[in-house]
Amino acid sequence: MGISHLKVGDQVPDFSALDQNENEVSNKSLEGSKYVLFFYPKDDSPGCTKEACSLRDKYRTFEKNDIKIFGVSPDNVKKHNKFIEKYEFQYDLLSDTEKEVINAFGVWGPKKFMGREIIGVHRTTFVVDESGKIIAIIDKVKTKEHADQLINELGL
Repeated sequence: MGISHLKVGDQVPDFSALDQNENEVSNKSLEGSKYVLFFYPKDDSPGCTKEACSLRDKYRTFEKNDIKIFGVSPDNVKKHNKFIEKYEFQYDLLSDTEKEVINAFGVWGPKKFMGREIIGVHRTTFVVDESGKIIAIIDKVKTKEHADQLINELGL
């Protein structure tokens, strides 16, 4: 079990962040949509790139099922733009430089990285239904196979 206090069946916490085009995305603006929020530590780092590219490569499956995808990290809008351009992501990345969304979802805290303990973002993915209810949480993300993990979890 990850560090998040949220469970399947919980209402999604209130959140609001800017995407790479500086448009506000919030739980209110997403009401009526099914969506994935994948929290990751850092743009363009090896694991995060594998995870984001896995979702890019299977994006059509999510699009066909009317599921929006959003990545969330503490990176700023400019870094998100570079990351998207470099790998041609079809989905938006939300900038959470103040870690408000990350904290609302409870995915910030101590973790092991390369043998030492650091404080950072726990790689965790939440799937939210049209009514704002969390319907799936993946806290054991396999970066290279993350899209498949989600597709299996959601039965797509």
